[in-house]
Amino acid sequence: MNEPPDSPTEPVHVWLTTTGEDPRATAHRLVEQLAASLGHPAPLHHTATGQPTVDGLHVSLTHTTGVAAVAATRLGPVGIDAELRRDLPVSAMARRWFAPAEHTDDPETFLKLWTAKEAVGKALGRGLRGSGLSRKMPADLLTSSNQMPLIAQVVPTERELAVVHIPGDVVLAVAFPAVARELVLHHGTALRSTVRSRTSFPVVVRGI
Repeated sequence: MNEPPDSPTEPVHVWLTTTGEDPRATAHRLVEQLAASLGHPAPLHHTATGQPTVDGLHVSLTHTTGVAAVAATRLGPVGIDAELRRDLPVSAMARRWFAPAEHTDDPETFLKLWTAKEAVGKALGRGLRGSGLSRKMPADLLTSSNQMPLIAQVVPTERELAVVHIPGDVVLAVAFPAVARELVLHHGTALRSTVRSRTSFPVVVRGI
C-alpha cells in the first residue's frame, strides 16, 4: 500500500557531496537529480525572494568552498546550511547577534548555532532576515548533535520544525517537518550511496 505524500513515513532526503567544480552549480544539479529520482523531473526555479523551488517538492540547497548539499521532501518545507570549520572572532560575533544564553567563544559551537538558525530560516522561507539570528535553538542541540544515534530537536519557537546536525567534514544543519520519521542521507556523486536514519527523536542511523 502506497503512503500519501504527506504521510510521516515519507522521508526527508539529504544529499552531500564534495566538488572541485563550482559548488553553486553542483548544488543546483544535485537538486534536479534528486528531484528526478523522487518522480519530480521539473527544473529548479527561484521565487522572487530567492527561495529554490521544484514543482511538487520542497527543496533547499547550500554550498561553500568544495562542498554542496541539498535537502528535499514531499512532507513540507525544509532548510539546509553548511559552513566550513574555521577560526572566527566568535565571541564578539555571538554577543552581537545571538541571545545572551547562546553567547560562546567556541568556533564549533558558534557554527552549529549559525547553521541551525540558517537552516530553520530557510525552511520558514525567510533565511536570517528579521530576528533569524536571535531565534532560540533547542537547548540540547549542541550536546547531542555529534552523537550516534543522531538527535533531532523540535525548534522551540517553530514547533512544526525539527533541526539536526549531520556529522562530517563540514558543519551541516538540516531543518525539516517535525512529523518526519526518516532521513535518507546520500553521499558522493551518486544516489546509490545511502544511509537511512529513522527519526522519532532520536534519529536511529542504519546503513543499507
